[in-house]
This record gives sequence, structure tokens and C-alpha cells, in this order.
Amino acid sequence: MTEPACDIYQAVFEVADNVSFLEGIREIADEHQTHITFFDADRLAGRDHVEMALRHAWRSWTAGDPIANSIEMEALLYAAGTRQCQVAASFGIHPGMNRSYVAVCPPAPGTRERLASFVTFVDEDWEGIGPAKRSRLADLFDITPEEIQVVGVDRFRELVLERVALLDVYR
Repeated sequence: MTEPACDIYQAVFEVADNVSFLEGIREIADEHQTHITFFDADRLAGRDHVEMALRHAWRSWTAGDPIANSIEMEALLYAAGTRQCQVAASFGIHPGMNRSYVAVCPPAPGTRERLASFVTFVDEDWEGIGPAKRSRLADLFDITPEEIQVVGVDRFRELVLERVALLDVYR
């Protein structure tokens, strides 16, 4: 089983209404015969987090053992490290300003250009995890101060990625 390649972009955009926004995105995905998933960058530990969520979602989907009824929601479930779709949905888009990783799987020519009518692509460094983000992620992923002390702040990202991988165990 090979995993599909994905183009992953960074984008900022404003959402007035989730349903309308996602309908437009679904139209683009259908037109280009691909899957488009938006991951809230403020709830993720960087691009590695996105890639791991996509990899695990693809594996469960192709194995015929998904939790969700769409590959996009399956990826959000893994990103959130939970079986609860309502919690996972908060790792996608939300009303107001959004900073998102946008995954297009498999890559499809013309998709980025069509998405540009919905989002502004940016080339910024979103990999840093400062104290405020570390605190938010620790709360989201139930990472204790003791765990952080054991591995050290420099390896905090690994604790988050471990939660993604552990979803397979909790299934």
C-alpha cells in the first residue's frame, strides 16, 4: 500500500460561514478529483503534525477501517488525536480569521489556482512552538508538565505527534 502524495500549503483567510466555505472547497475538490483538508495551524505542532495525520488517515481509510465517513474528517481526527468528530472539527476551519495548512491529496494541477479565490497563500515560518502555543497544545493533547519535564521543551513536538499515533491504539 502506497500513501498518496499531498501538496501542503500555508494559507490565511476569513470565513464568514463554515458551510458556505466548505461547499466552495468541495466543489474545487470534486472538479479536480482530489481531497482538500484544512488544518488549523494554531492547533498543530507544525507541518510534521499534518503529514502524520494524513499518513495515518490514509492507512485507516485504505485498510477499510476508518472512524469517519470522509478522508478529510479522518485526517482531522488523527490531527486531533481523538475519535470524536466534534472535537476534530475544531482542528479544521472556524468562523473569522484562519491560519491553515491546506492539504491537497493527491496533488492536482490547477487546484492551488482555484483555491486562491478562497485563501491567500503565505510563505511564513509556522514551525515554532513558543510558550503560549506550547501551553495551548498541552491542554488540547493532555500533555502533563511531568511529561514535558521528562523529554524537555525541545522535544515537545514529539509528545504531540505521539498523541496522533496513539489514536490507532485507542481505536
